[in-house]
Amino acid sequence: MGDGRELVDPLALERQICFALSVASRNVVAIYRPLLEPMGLTHPQYLVMLALWQTTPLSVKALSQLLQLDPGTLSPLLKRLEANGLIRRERDPQDERVLAVVLTESGRVLRERAERIPPAVVERLGMELDELQRLHESLTRLIGATRAVGDGGTPTG
Repeated sequence: MGDGRELVDPLALERQICFALSVASRNVVAIYRPLLEPMGLTHPQYLVMLALWQTTPLSVKALSQLLQLDPGTLSPLLKRLEANGLIRRERDPQDERVLAVVLTESGRVLRERAERIPPAVVERLGMELDELQRLHESLTRLIGATRAVGDGGTPTG
């Protein structure tokens, strides 16, 4: 061209949001792995426990919606957590059709150890907390936009 402007390839791998998110996700989960292993948790199991530490009991349906996991993916996670003595699945006495997930005493006690995970992750990332909070806000907006598109709508704002 000669005018100093370079053509930008719209398909350049390093410019793709899907690539950046995929690599970032794998790398962040890899940071969690050695922190969670001593607790006997995988990252997906940790997400289940986070939800239950926040609110228990939860119906399987509510937990599935909260974690944005289909029941077929959630079920093996719950079976493993139950086998490890961290949760119980039981019928709701108000409605026998509803299967509720509750923490056991061991599951409640594990929360204290888990409180060390977030600061350890922040330390290992070597990023400022405010930068991570801004990233979280952006990702939350992105999740909302993708859900709107997935629901047949168009993203707004």
